[in-house]
Amino acid sequence: MRGAATPIFRDHSKTYRADSCEPLVDAVDKGDLQLSAFAREPYPGTKLPKGILPGLLSVGYWDAIKEQEWSLPWHRNEGIELTWLETGSLTFLLGEEEYILKPGDLTITRPWQPLKVGNPNVGAGRLHWIILDVGVSQPHQDWSWPPWLILGEEDMQELTAYLRGNEKPVWESDKEIAGCFRKIAETVSSGEINGKTPRISVYTNELFLHLLDMFHKHQTAVYSSLTTARRSTNLFLDTLESNVGEMWTVEDMASNCGLGVTRFVHYCKEITNQTPLQYLNRLRVKKAAVSLVEDRDKSVTDIAFEHGFSSSQYFATVFKRHFHCSPREYRKKYVNSC
Repeated sequence: MRGAATPIFRDHSKTYRADSCEPLVDAVDKGDLQLSAFAREPYPGTKLPKGILPGLLSVGYWDAIKEQEWSLPWHRNEGIELTWLETGSLTFLLGEEEYILKPGDLTITRPWQPLKVGNPNVGAGRLHWIILDVGVSQPHQDWSWPPWLILGEEDMQELTAYLRGNEKPVWESDKEIAGCFRKIAETVSSGEINGKTPRISVYTNELFLHLLDMFHKHQTAVYSSLTTARRSTNLFLDTLESNVGEMWTVEDMASNCGLGVTRFVHYCKEITNQTPLQYLNRLRVKKAAVSLVEDRDKSVTDIAFEHGFSSSQYFATVFKRHFHCSPREYRKKYVNSC
């Protein structure tokens, strides 16, 4: 059941792995939980044949009859994920928010949203999910749905607008959505996947139609500000401090935002009034200054390399520009004052 090498995402400057679900696989191997799924690498389950339902990354359910001793750590999915909790309860974390899911709750997450399942552990319950690749990693990029989703063009455009322009993560499902997840689960359990029109495709199309009805029913707002290149840049910059030790180039940063260098630099200067490297160096020296005081056993050179500087000389130059003293002088001053 174990997958191949797990894709790594460095968007938003943190490192997130795609959800290979290793703790889940271990629980299945131990007999603590039942798993039934079709999947492509790196997700666990019966592997989907090549050419069958392209773009479907994972679909299935787990059934935990008791509280588990594991959680799914922070990760990002390669596509858009819908989960539906049939029974039990489950802690679901998205960004800085924590939700306690109850039976009937539906979650919707996008590829750029880091999530965690279980806090500290996964509770007893039956959880269904489906993950589809829509060809994006950032909010501003245009979606490309799998070809076997055959909703009408107008419906598909409207559904895409709702999913891109509203990021409410938890919804109360209705009986129609619940029925689709149950039918998908029955199909997965049966092992039926071949044929010109696999049943999963039929039920998934039905699921997304009911999802569109749900958005209509709730008069869901669509916010264009959620789908701009500026927002993709802002998300990246907001969390850049978490990974300043990476050897970033402007090209790398732009690529992580899904933008060309010119547009990325434009939005970075608009948001921070600094070039990308100026902003990055400011974050680096601020973190390095903390390390100089707290990590007294580390040399200045080690701290420079740890925070992404290519040499101790360059580190000293940038540091003095910000703090008007050398790293050694800064350390001596603040260590002696403690």
